[in-house]
Amino acid sequence: MKNNQFEDILIYFSKSLLGKEDEGEILWDLAKNCISKLGFVDCVIYLIDHDNNLLIQKAAYGPKNPKDQTLYKPVEISIGEGITGHVAKTGVAEIVNDTSTDSRYIEDDEVRLSEICVPIIYESTIYGVIDCEHPNTNFFNSHHLKMLSAIASISAIKIKSVRATKALLDEQSRLYTIKEEMLELKLKALNSQMNPHFVFNALNAIQYFVASEDKRVALDYLSTFSKLIRFYLKQIEHDTVVLADEIEMLHGYLKLQKLRYDGSFEYAIHTEPSPEQMTDAVIPSFIIQTLFENIIEKAMSNIEKGHVFNVTFTVSENNVALKVLHQCPSTGLHIANQPEYREGILKWQDHVRLLNTVKDYHISSDVSITDNNEQYESIISIKLPNLNP
Repeated sequence: MKNNQFEDILIYFSKSLLGKEDEGEILWDLAKNCISKLGFVDCVIYLIDHDNNLLIQKAAYGPKNPKDQTLYKPVEISIGEGITGHVAKTGVAEIVNDTSTDSRYIEDDEVRLSEICVPIIYESTIYGVIDCEHPNTNFFNSHHLKMLSAIASISAIKIKSVRATKALLDEQSRLYTIKEEMLELKLKALNSQMNPHFVFNALNAIQYFVASEDKRVALDYLSTFSKLIRFYLKQIEHDTVVLADEIEMLHGYLKLQKLRYDGSFEYAIHTEPSPEQMTDAVIPSFIIQTLFENIIEKAMSNIEKGHVFNVTFTVSENNVALKVLHQCPSTGLHIANQPEYREGILKWQDHVRLLNTVKDYHISSDVSITDNNEQYESIISIKLPNLNP
């Protein structure tokens, strides 16, 4: 008879879990639909909170839940504390025939003289504990223990499955969010670099050479402009870029900006240890472009000339270090009111923060400024990951 009852309850419980994909539903089903079939008067289900080293009551059958799926004064027990906490720590089920003689016993809503605790465990991972009590001594037996252990194992497998599914869905959601954020970031960067003021002013400057019949210079600048635009549009599809290509485009960008601002600044780009090693390095896209868009537009917010930019790239096996030294007379620091379009340019610091958040790149940066009333000097240092596999 007991074997038939054992099989019937396990079959019933297994079927009842089929459509449940929520831990709460599983635990309430365990407590109310199945445990009640064993003739118990009280049962509480705990889950382990590993972060806080606690057992937390999650479901119950009996006096602990006078209302449907509502716990009356749920308690938390430290792992190792009491009989339940001890089972959660050891992973070994226990039957206590007389709780009045066991110093570990913790009274919950009222004193009960028998207790059985079974860990909800699968593959050495303890998810929680089934804790049942009875007012009479010597109530629980080996049959109860066998039954609860089997039910606990089924529950543990189901909980593991539900958590794995949730983790997978959470990861998919996270990756989708990252993809959206990265696309938005790229579009903002592209919008900054192709803002109408840069495009039209560069074309107007090129038009000047066309009108003055200096065709060689006009074609040179026009070729640079078209390469730059094609590079930006192509790069929107990629998260990384070869450093050598990025440096080549930076030359083109600074060349056009210098033309656009009528030679208000000079620049030089240095590579260490050699240009050839630049072709092996791969870095995150759009950071350098966004940085120099910020630097140039801020520096050119006034009509003063004499700005000098010295740019140095240093490549190592794991990193690419960028240092930008900006020098100008202090009189060049009096910035006029910012044009509206400059306010919409993507800030390079925001770009770095977002990439560190969504890509975990660990990009570091530092900015130092010196101003002695005659000479202004700023140094921006950025350390990018070398993503070349």
